[in-house]
Amino acid sequence: MDIYLVLAVIVLGILLVVLEILVVPGTTVIGIIGGVLMGTGVILAYSTQEDATIGHYILAGTSVVTVILLYWSYTVLKSKKYSLYDVIDGKVNVLEAGLVNVGDEGVTLSNLRPEGKASINDKNFAVFSQGEMIENNTRIEVIKINGNKIIVKPLTN
Repeated sequence: MDIYLVLAVIVLGILLVVLEILVVPGTTVIGIIGGVLMGTGVILAYSTQEDATIGHYILAGTSVVTVILLYWSYTVLKSKKYSLYDVIDGKVNVLEAGLVNVGDEGVTLSNLRPEGKASINDKNFAVFSQGEMIENNTRIEVIKINGNKIIVKPLTN
């Protein structure tokens, strides 16, 4: 077997491992295939060359290049140029004691299908109907509070 074919298998394996780290992290299939290709290339280097020294050089070269590229991939991932460091600061309803009580009235700020927004006690909350659709700007009453979930019904005039 030609030494260039062995090197091509190893290079393809290294590229797949780097691709796994930089582009498709978490799938591991591409990384495993890359590792198998690198190992296969080193085994082929030992088995197809008459001199084991060539296999030693290929093993050492593969190891050094892999370590260098893994370190480089790690530094690329740590750089702010390629990573997203935004913080999600959205909140779910945080109901303090007495802020919203059963029997409080308010008005819907959006359609409830069955979830939507409503203003209760001059504060905006995500609220739920009991399954029915409630139109925007409808007066509502709080009928149940279950944890952070506010259940409302439309007021009948």
